[in-house]
Formats: sequence, C-alpha cells, structure tokens
Amino acid sequence: MAVQHSPFETHQVDNQVSDLPDCNLFLDDVALMQGVLREGGQADATDLESWGRRLGQADLAVLAAEANRTAPVLQAFDRTGHRIDWVQFHPGWTQFLSLAFAQGMHGSAWIAPAEGAHVVRAAHYLMHGQVEAGSLCPITMTSAAIPLLAREPWFAELQPKLASRQYDGRDLPLADKASMMIGMGLTEKQGGSDLRSNTSTASPDSDGWFRLTGHKWFFSSPTSDAHLMLAREGEGLSCFYVPRWLPSGTRNGVHLQRLKDKLGNRSNASAEVEFSGALGRRVGDPGRGIPTLVEMASYTRLDCVLGSAALMRQGLVQAIHHARHRRAFGSNLIDQPLMRQVLADLALESEAATVLALRLSRAFDHPEQPAEHALRRILTPAAKFWVCKRTIEAMAECMEVWGGNGYIEDAPMARLYREAPVNSIWEGSGNVMCLDVLRAIGHAGPHISQMIDGMAQAHPAESTLRATADRLLKALQDTPEAQQIQARQIARDLVLLVQTDLLLRHAPDNVSRAFVDTRLQGQGGRVYGACLPVQAAEALLQRAWPA
Repeated sequence: MAVQHSPFETHQVDNQVSDLPDCNLFLDDVALMQGVLREGGQADATDLESWGRRLGQADLAVLAAEANRTAPVLQAFDRTGHRIDWVQFHPGWTQFLSLAFAQGMHGSAWIAPAEGAHVVRAAHYLMHGQVEAGSLCPITMTSAAIPLLAREPWFAELQPKLASRQYDGRDLPLADKASMMIGMGLTEKQGGSDLRSNTSTASPDSDGWFRLTGHKWFFSSPTSDAHLMLAREGEGLSCFYVPRWLPSGTRNGVHLQRLKDKLGNRSNASAEVEFSGALGRRVGDPGRGIPTLVEMASYTRLDCVLGSAALMRQGLVQAIHHARHRRAFGSNLIDQPLMRQVLADLALESEAATVLALRLSRAFDHPEQPAEHALRRILTPAAKFWVCKRTIEAMAECMEVWGGNGYIEDAPMARLYREAPVNSIWEGSGNVMCLDVLRAIGHAGPHISQMIDGMAQAHPAESTLRATADRLLKALQDTPEAQQIQARQIARDLVLLVQTDLLLRHAPDNVSRAFVDTRLQGQGGRVYGACLPVQAAEALLQRAWPA
C-alpha cells in the first residue's frame, strides 16, 4: 500500500535509519554462540536459541524504552494513611522480570547445578542485558545471595521460592507468594565503599532474630522480599537477612525514605532506607559480615562484566546497523574507510569482552579446581575494572556513529550510554577493583606468575604477548607502594593478556591478529580507531553482525 502523505507536508523524509528488525540474539552473535559451546554450555544451545529469538524481537526493545522513560514512583502510604513502603513500576518491569525468571537467571546455576550452568546463565545474561539492563539488578542480587543463604539451617524455608521460575511481584508475605527476590543494602551516607564506617546496629531479640536500627544510603531493588544488610553486632560487623514481611504476616520495620534520581538504570528503583527496629537473621559468623559480603560481591562482579559486555554488544550492533543504512558524503557510512576502522575496532573490543566473560563464567562452574578458583579470584575484579571502563568509552563511540540522532532520547543510544557507568561504579569502583586484584595476587603466590608466563609460552611467535607478560611479571616484583601506583596498569595488562590468549586459541586469525596488533602496545588510554590499521575490517564487521 502506498504511503499517504499529508497535503501540508513540505518535504519527504529519507536517509533516516529504521529500528533494528527482529533478530536472534544467540544465533546472530557468533562469538557468543561459539563461546557457549566451547566453555561447557552446549547442552542448552537449543534453549538459548529459542530465548535469543524471543529477546531479539522488536516489541521488547520498544517496551524497554518505555520502562526506562517511566521512572518508578515511591508510594510510602496507602490512601488510608497506612505505611506500605511500596514502589510503582512501569508494567514492562514485570514483563522483563518474568522473562528473566523463566530463563532461570535468578538462581538456577545454584539451585540446580549442572555442567556449564554458570556459562549458560552468562549467555542468558548477555542477551537479556542487550534489551533491558535495569531488570538485571534484582536478578543479580538474588542469584548472588543463594550460596550464602544455602549454608544457613533455615534455608529450606526459602529454597522453593528461590527455585521457582514464575516471577511474583505481589506485595505479600512470603508464604503467600510463588517466588521471591533478594536485594542488598550495604553502603551508608557517611562511608560509601568504606563499609567499616557503618553505624547501623543489631541487638539480639529472640529465637535467633536481631533488632536492626540505622540507615542505608543505597538500598537496591527496595521491594524485594528480603535484603542482605550489614550492621554492627558488638565490636564487629555482621551480615543479616532482613525480610520485607515477618513470619507473623506483618510488615517489617524497613521504611523507604526516597528513591534515588539516577543517571541510568532508570527502570529499576534504588532507595534510601531507615531500619526502625526491623527484625533480621544473621547470615554467616558473627563479626564476619564483610568477608561474607565480599564473597557475594565476587558473584555480583561477574554480572557487572556480563552486563557491560551486553551493553557493548548492543551498542556495536546498533552502530553497524546505522552505518549500513545511513548515507553521508556520497556513500553509506559503512563504506567510509575511517568509519570501518572505528567499527572494526569496536567489534574487536566486543568479541574480546564476550570471550573473557564466558571464560570467567566457566571458572565459576569449577570452584573445586584450584587453578579455576585462583583464576576466578584474580580475574573477576580485573575484568570488572577493564571491561566496564572500556564499555563507557565504547558507548560514546557508538553514539557518535549515529551523530546527532544518537544524542536524542527517541533513539536507543542515549539510554545505552547512560546505562554504561553503573557497572563500573556498582560493587566497587575502578580503584577498589585494582586494589582487590593486588590482594588476590598476593594470596596466589607463585601460581599467578606461572599462569602469566604460561600464556606467553603458549604463543612463542607473539613477541608483544611476551613483552606484556614480562612487563606484568616485573610489576609484580615491585614494592607494595609501587604496585599500588601501577595497579590500574597491572589489572589492564592481566585482562589483555587473557583476552589475547583466548582469541589466539579460539578466534579466526583475522580477529586475533587485529587484536594483538591494536591492543598489546601499552596504550591504556587509546581511542577506538586510532591504533594500528585494523586489517580485514569488512570480514570483522560481517562476523560481528552479518549484513
């Protein structure tokens, strides 16, 4: 049917790029698909293909945009004046959480462990995060809380709710719900990341319960069915499980003060909260709250890497799609040599982030293996530092591909750009991560040097790989003060070394060769497209997003 134009229309709109069509986020992502099969998730490939098709449908992209334009609203009281401390969300919030629960992202890797379970969950996360990132926050915290809670004698009360694949967002006592979510509240206004300065207190009540008094400056996913929080118990800090509803069927004394007005992650709510004699159960040993929650952070930090890799992938796809259909200076943008250089460089970064995230997820599948445990402990904070930082820069470049159209909120790029910094900040900002890398290396002993040297020896023809490994080994021999000054370089070199090793082993020659030539030159502040020329740019772009 011919398009009917208004008689008042004075010009014809052309050279504007349409939205992405329906696609399959699994089958259309070669690096993801190959990585899942390689790292142990092959048994679930058919299921991932099905979910990739559903998550790649254009209607979900529209719903995600709407959910992020309509911010959550705090409803502290009902119309009769009773305190309810509830948050109203856009209906899309419920739909995206329902999708995440149906995929098992909230806990299946722990509740039903199997070969490759964390790799499969990572693949789901990498696809879901391309569509709507805000709904990942409560999913991450729920999953990360399970291994901590599983050690408690009362975990059997929670397990059926955590195992359910049916999202239940109703505000009811847990006994009346089909499933549950768990959030966390650690930081306080006077301390931020310095958790030892927390002032919230816990005093014994009865039957193993404690009375909690204090505040939290960031209370993530405030309508979750329970939260893990940190409070002072005597001279030490302990971790506590604080339910929203008490077993008696009454509301707990957890009062939402206000919602945060955030830069991104706007579909999700974060709150300031006061504990007015709220009841909670201790998790872990008394006075060991910080080590308990540091363990939880190792799981949430993996999801920061996955979430950033997902954003980078979606930004890349959006940029390539736009460049293939937008004409400028007499040809399509994709045919301009400099644009191909930038896009190919972004494609390299995206694939390297994906293969690293999946390899790291495999390490979580094998905690019983000392080498995998050490890799997980050292590489998780390093990957969170580097991949999250690179994603912020990548989103800016992808937005620039769109030009002025990318800066407008009608298009997806502004939301992706605003979403990028949260993973770099949440669960420890860059310096915190790099200092944690140094701590992990200090506990690893000679194993870390053997691992670094082994990656270089595996590729004897790669002189730049050898030079990077030697630079890293030299830095690890420095004094503690000198190491702290170099901490960001150490974390960066470690990640680049692992990414290069993975790509040399598993990626096509044109991908690995381009990565080696453009990354292992010590250019930590590099700009996309400004390194050595990326050879075979068109082949790289076809691999990243087939035309």
